[in-house]
Amino acid sequence: MPNDIKDIAHAVEAASVIRLFASPPRVLTLGEPTHGVDAPLRLRNALFRQLVEEEGYRTVAVESDCVAGLLVDDYVTTGAGDLDDVLERGFSHGLGASAASRELVRWMRAFNAGRPASDRVRFAGFDGPLEMAYAASPRETLTALHRTLADHVAPGLIPCTAETLDRLLGPDDRWTDPAAMLDPSASFGRSAEAGELRLLADDLGALLHAWTPHLVAATSRDAVDRALLHARAASGLLRYHYWMADASPSRLARLAGLRDQMMADNLLALAERGPVLVHAHNSHLQRDISSMRMGGQRLEWWSAGAIVHTRLGEEYGFLATAFGTLRHQGVDIPPPDTLEGTLYALPTEPCVVDASELAAALAATEPVRRTSPWFGYAPLDPAQLARIDGVVFMKDVPED
Repeated sequence: MPNDIKDIAHAVEAASVIRLFASPPRVLTLGEPTHGVDAPLRLRNALFRQLVEEEGYRTVAVESDCVAGLLVDDYVTTGAGDLDDVLERGFSHGLGASAASRELVRWMRAFNAGRPASDRVRFAGFDGPLEMAYAASPRETLTALHRTLADHVAPGLIPCTAETLDRLLGPDDRWTDPAAMLDPSASFGRSAEAGELRLLADDLGALLHAWTPHLVAATSRDAVDRALLHARAASGLLRYHYWMADASPSRLARLAGLRDQMMADNLLALAERGPVLVHAHNSHLQRDISSMRMGGQRLEWWSAGAIVHTRLGEEYGFLATAFGTLRHQGVDIPPPDTLEGTLYALPTEPCVVDASELAAALAATEPVRRTSPWFGYAPLDPAQLARIDGVVFMKDVPED
């Protein structure tokens, strides 16, 4: 083990994390190297709880559908709805089935009970309304945006009627056909109706921005923020559907980039409201370009974290998480010449390590990047340490 590395590992606590920064970041992100494991989510819950209670963060954002997340936000802030229903319908990617997600939502609701609205912790999904197998219909977002404008803006200014939107949208299954994810010809995104909807979404969004002063006075800042979210999601979905119909070799890389662009736009909007805690896969939060292999191709795109960091600079913080073992997936003790192998020998577990101090301690050994036997786990690249603020390490991750 390199000299002095034991001295730079600390318990995963709010104070240890905040010490990594000159001042608390406005957007503080915690990544994970895989999905579907509850142990790192429980660690996230404990850390985020401390950061809310001790450092004043008041938004928790996760890699989940931004529109569906409004149900969760209503529940944690006001108690509206039923917890089981909120978990089922308020999360995408199957996250609502996680015991850690239930724990997080229940704690947020308990924290907010009796607090004034200005001091409540808010929940947000910041992913687009997308799944691996399909993209949602833009119906919900477009109709919600149109309804907000129709209720408060003169009819002559609104570029279309609700009936026109309904006719152009048609049945939702024309948008959500799973075949379109791999077959561009199955996509509805370049139809004449979709093209007209893209123009209308742009006009409706522009009208919303133009009438924001009136809408804030007539409703509330929060109501307008929701309308802006619907406008972003509608335009983002229609753009995504358009490129799903693209038959060029760059199609999948473009779709990956469009997803992270939607994530970045949502995070920047949340940051305007106040300090945000964020949890997602490392690949969405890193400052480097992201890549993956899909369909026999190597895809590259700029992550949401890279985009947000470019805008916010030092107000963006990134903690990457790494694992030692994930035995139920065949990920065994890491080789000693890897970054994870060095961390595996530390006595403090789990721990958080200053990435710059870790890079300095490892400089003489030049660790290699670990090779994972399971495609679902992405080890850290030692070359990226210079662009990471801290590494959270979990030595042995159990099966849930």
